[in-house]
Amino acid sequence: MRYDLVIFDNDGVLVDSELLSNTILAAYLTELGHPTSCAESIRDYMGAAVHRVHDLVLERTGKRLPDDFDDTLHARVFAAFERELTPVPGAPEVLGRLKSEGVPYCVASSGSHERIRVGHRKTGLDAWFRPENVFSAQDVGRGKPAPDLFLHAAERMGVAPGRCVVVEDSPLGVTAALAAGMDVYGFTAMTPAERLAGARGHFTDMTELPGLLV
Repeated sequence: MRYDLVIFDNDGVLVDSELLSNTILAAYLTELGHPTSCAESIRDYMGAAVHRVHDLVLERTGKRLPDDFDDTLHARVFAAFERELTPVPGAPEVLGRLKSEGVPYCVASSGSHERIRVGHRKTGLDAWFRPENVFSAQDVGRGKPAPDLFLHAAERMGVAPGRCVVVEDSPLGVTAALAAGMDVYGFTAMTPAERLAGARGHFTDMTELPGLLV
């Protein structure tokens, strides 16, 4: 392969969580008096850390979300994960192929470490990851679209940014990868290719990915 490290986003790329989590987020915001559809939640928050929700609600309404917003949201999302979460089709096979071929990989997610752990355990993807190749926006000062998380992952994995490739499904993630000086491939299962502008290429089926990296 032409890269020394493959960096995966998590939600929507490895675990099929975006529709599930954004449905819950939209319903919770609506419950709190900030009417939001699932489509609007995906548009505004997909790929972002939860602080973006606080920032946009405050900017748009002048009102702050409750102090327990994060805890309540996470509890609802985790409960839904336990009931319904599945891996993205093809993701386990791609991870298995990378491992068998000795290609280093990691995950760099806007979600918390707990969210990553819950999702991987539920879907069985924990078999492919160890703590040392799991990175969260919690580890850095700024989440996506800032490049900090991807640069942190590359540094910890001992690979120069220019030798890394990122697999992303959100505009914020693509922006972050490009800002980090990395190639990025856009996964279009949920996001139209035109919203992932700047990606080196696009694909709709996870099993297509290995062929793009050689």
